[in-house]
This record gives sequence, C-alpha cells and structure tokens, in this order.
Amino acid sequence: MELAFIPSPSRGVLHLGPIPLRGYAFCIIIGVFVAVWLGNKRWVARGGRPGTVADIAVWAVPFGLIGGRLYHVITDYQLYFSEGRDWVDAFKIWEGGLGIWGAIAFGAVGAWIGARRRGVPMPAYADAVAPGIALAQAIGRWGNWFNQELYGRATDLPWAVEITSSADGRVPGTYHPTFLYESLWCIGVALLVIWADRRFELGHGRAFALYVAAYCAGRFWIEYMRVDDAHHILGLRLNNWTALFVFLLAVVYIVLSARMRPGREAVVEPGAESAGGDTGDDATEDDADADAGSRAAGDAGDAGGAGDGKGAGEADDAGTVEDDDKDVKDVKDGADSAKKG
Repeated sequence: MELAFIPSPSRGVLHLGPIPLRGYAFCIIIGVFVAVWLGNKRWVARGGRPGTVADIAVWAVPFGLIGGRLYHVITDYQLYFSEGRDWVDAFKIWEGGLGIWGAIAFGAVGAWIGARRRGVPMPAYADAVAPGIALAQAIGRWGNWFNQELYGRATDLPWAVEITSSADGRVPGTYHPTFLYESLWCIGVALLVIWADRRFELGHGRAFALYVAAYCAGRFWIEYMRVDDAHHILGLRLNNWTALFVFLLAVVYIVLSARMRPGREAVVEPGAESAGGDTGDDATEDDADADAGSRAAGDAGDAGGAGDGKGAGEADDAGTVEDDDKDVKDVKDGADSAKKG
C-alpha cells in the first residue's frame, strides 16, 4: 500500500540519557557544517587560505541565530507577549522560529566583523559562501517538519504532509509541505549560483546577490501558500512584502555592481599565495610561463626587426655580404693590375 501523505514525526526530540536531541537544532547544525564545508572549498578555489571561512563563521553564525530569532519574535510578538503567553518562550529557540531575513542581516554583520579581522573583502567572502547558505537553508527547513510547523493549505496530494499535533491552534490533517517546497527550491538556488558563478565569473558580491534574488522569488510564492498566523499588509503577508523588497534590492545591486565593478576580484585574501608557497604544479606552470615569455620576447624582437624593414639578423647578413663583395672587388683589382704590369 502506497502512502498518500508524508507522515510527521510523532515528536521532535529524542533523549540520549539526560541529553535531549532536538530535530530542529540538529538540522541547523548540519546546515552550518555543510555551508562552512562548501564555502571553504569555494574560497580556496578563489585563492584564499583554508580555514578562513570557518574563522569568519565563528562570528557570522551566532549573529545569524540572534538576528533570526529577533526577527521572528518581533514580527510574531503575539506568540510570546499576548495574554496567556509566557515571554520566557521567546528564548526557546529549539522550539522553532528563526526568521531568515534577520538571520541573513545579522549574520552579515558578524561576517563583516570576522572579515575585517582577517583582512579579506566582505563581497568576495559572501560570494564564496552563498551556495552553502542556500544548502544550509534547505537542510534547516526539515527542522520545521520535526516541529510540525510552517505548512501550507489543506490538500490531498500524494506528497501532502500529515499534521497530527493540535497544539497552538493546529488542526490535524494533510497540508501542502511548504517546508519541502522551500528545501527543494533552496537546492535549486545553490545549483543556480554555482553554475552562474562558473559561467559568468561573478564577483564583488554578485553571486551572493543572485542567491538573495533567487531565494526571494521562491519564498514569495511559498509564503503565499502558508496558513499560519501572520501580519498582513494590503492583503499580503508581511514576509511576502519583505521578499519582494529584498528581491528588488538584490537585482538593483547586480545591475549597478556589474557596471561599476565588472569582473571579479583578482586577490581575495592578501598574502595567501606567498604563505602557501608554490607546489610542483605551480613550479611547472611557472617554468612554462618563463619559456613562453622567452619565446614571446624573441618573437617581439623578430617582429620589431621586421617592422624596421630588417632585423638584427638581417643587418648582420647584409654586412657579411658587403664584406664579401669588397673582397671579390679587391681580388679583381689586383688581377687587373698584374695584367697591366
């Protein structure tokens, strides 16, 4: 018998003795590791030092968690400060509730501090970690599945998610799994950024801006499907307006940045090359470059001589011919004098 829906976990926490293992936190931790791993590979490929991404992440991740929680608590304050609610719950981050907008904004502040301390350009760092952030979001969204939250309208589609909890006003039933839609969309965003970065050599923060724009495009229609309580402005949820506004900012940045600073950064981490030293391959490439330079210098010399009508070699040949002609002339003159005598 085939399943007609995606079952939800009966509980979002397992206990390993006295230690609680929460699915939501576990998904966030895995996402952070994936983001740092992929970001490090991309950073080293751009010419940076191994470990720089992790060092900056030490600043970015805590700031991001704080910012994400603040955004959620501020925009959904009624969940924590209305009558019958306990404000202490605002600190229970493991129960869910991280706003991506606040996480990215505050995380960027933390990353900026870390980048300043390492002496690397923030736009280049953002470009390196952009696909990893998208994958971290894809993994983190499964934490909402563990908590049975952030689902869409009721549906009987085969991939609907079954909600069994009735806490906080939930109505058991089958709904659109918006957490799954967003997870798949974020994977697509990561692949898009990686492809576009390789194809167009995006730099100066444009890869990160592409990630932001692509994510916002998906978040807009996914947010529109959700049925959980939210503030509305002119008929649209607050997060819809936020997604639209941030999307426009990202697109404007891509256009202006491409005009003002085309190409990508030649150096992303000063001193990384000299600190790393030359490998055997690098030495081979240097020798090849030296040979190519010698050949180019020789060709330039030949071209310079040809441009003058005769090269240095041709001048020597001409001089030799003239000397030979003079010797022949002297011999002939000598013979003629002998005949006359």
